[in-house]
Amino acid sequence: MSEQLPPDVPDWEDEYIDRVSDRLMHNYDLEREVTVHGEPFGLAGEMRLESEKHFFHPSLNYANHEAREYLYARRQEHVTVSDLEHLVEVGHDIAEERVERRDDHFSTDVTFVLVVPSIEPAVADFVQNFSDRTLLWFGFHGHYEINLAVVSPDEQHSVASPNADVVTAFETWEEIEPESPGLLGLIARRLEI
Repeated sequence: MSEQLPPDVPDWEDEYIDRVSDRLMHNYDLEREVTVHGEPFGLAGEMRLESEKHFFHPSLNYANHEAREYLYARRQEHVTVSDLEHLVEVGHDIAEERVERRDDHFSTDVTFVLVVPSIEPAVADFVQNFSDRTLLWFGFHGHYEINLAVVSPDEQHSVASPNADVVTAFETWEEIEPESPGLLGLIARRLEI
């Protein structure tokens, strides 16, 4: 699939990361070899979603808001709970630097994915139970959330914090199955509810 990439999508020499980037390239702006707050990452991505509702005409809009996700992934030989706690601190630094505190800001997610040969039970327990959401100005300016995921492609195993949905892109041993909406979902989509 790498031969068909648009010119602005990087190509990775790491076959696994390249397969992951093929899954992410339609939703994220991807970069190679990025250093953020002193931490190197082989893959970095940014996704921006804007939502607005219209009342009869696009010029009459309301409920405008935006959401962003910053994704950082790298390979490591092993990972410890203290490594993950350090990444959480880096995530807070990234959020403080990049989140624009406005009333149309809905959410910003900072997600770290570590690719390792095997996942230790203590790490799996920490990641699965990890949750870190910070409300901005009592939630009036949205929130930001730090997410963690650890993936072992060799063992075909992954663990992720509850809101780290991007982990499905890293589970290359599984097919990504689009969810088919039910009858009510189809009606709601048609009526743009």
